[in-house]
Amino acid sequence: MQRRKFSREFKLEAVRLVRERGVSVAQAARDLDVHENVLRKWVKEFAADPGHAFPGHGQMRPEQLEIDRLRREVTKLKAERDILKKGRRLLREGLDMRFAFIAKHRGIWPVAWMCGALGVSRSGFHAWLTRAPSQRAHDDEVIGARVSASHVGSYRTYGARRVWHDLLAEGISCGLHRVERLMQAQGLRARPRRRGLPKDQGERSVIAGNVLDRQFTADRPNQKWVADFTYIWTAEGWLYVAAVIDLFSRRVVGWSMSDTMTAQLVTDALIMAIWRRGKPDALLHHSDQGSQYTSEQFQRLMADNGVTCSMSRSGNVWDNAAMESFFSSLKTERIGKKVYRTRAQAKADVLGYVECFYNPTRRHSTLGYRSPIDFEREAGVA
Repeated sequence: MQRRKFSREFKLEAVRLVRERGVSVAQAARDLDVHENVLRKWVKEFAADPGHAFPGHGQMRPEQLEIDRLRREVTKLKAERDILKKGRRLLREGLDMRFAFIAKHRGIWPVAWMCGALGVSRSGFHAWLTRAPSQRAHDDEVIGARVSASHVGSYRTYGARRVWHDLLAEGISCGLHRVERLMQAQGLRARPRRRGLPKDQGERSVIAGNVLDRQFTADRPNQKWVADFTYIWTAEGWLYVAAVIDLFSRRVVGWSMSDTMTAQLVTDALIMAIWRRGKPDALLHHSDQGSQYTSEQFQRLMADNGVTCSMSRSGNVWDNAAMESFFSSLKTERIGKKVYRTRAQAKADVLGYVECFYNPTRRHSTLGYRSPIDFEREAGVA
């Protein structure tokens, strides 16, 4: 069998693959179809005297040595730049997170380079690799799984505080900052909220005063209701969604959806609320000055049921802030990043959000991080 021969350039490239790119000797040998012991010999020979290694085709001239040194230096500097670009936030973290980063990326960059860039020792990293996980690390793994489950269960809308209350409700004892750290480590973030001002171009007839006066708390159920409607775009056109909320528990007690923005839309939402909660007694109903709420049809329904009418001042959305907050949550947590092909598809999604998540499950900061139904149950009125 004829002995294989390799050029000096081939040997140098093989050595660079191991020394500069951080590829293991075993892997490089397999990739280059070279025996592992032969490649180890080349690496050792080059390390001993780079200028005179592999003399079969003559030693490197001084300018070649300088170019080779500069090439290695540039490669290392680029690697350090990429390491810091990817892991710069780790410089503010503890050693465990830095070591975990090094372990994850050691197939990309040499361990020595990453240790130098992140300010840790190689011996410390290798000791961390062989050390058994601490009790705190084990607890972090268990709690981290529950944190992820809570976040996913909220349709990826919960931030650290609501996730924390979910964990406390499950009997898991931990601090808010720990939840924040575990969410950050897993890349879990609450969906950002985008606020916008509603537009009303309808004609107004009967205008009531602002009786509610931004008093968004109630001592009992069916004392104060707030109402409004919004719109959702679908491939078939706009879908209009009206809702009525009881300020006592922030529960959606009535809703209605239609492809037209008429008085019937808001009337149907109020009829559902009355049907669900019973005939009101000394109830205050607050809305904006939209033409649907000032219509004769809607005003007659309130008068027939003894409901007192209250309306926001013109152009002042903060007079109905509780209702704006609900629609903001609906758009942020469910419909904001979706495209619906049909109105029926959008209706089903809104219904699922209100009746399967918002009322029975979603935690509200104003309710001590309890859901509306849980709050009413604890108050003995559910």
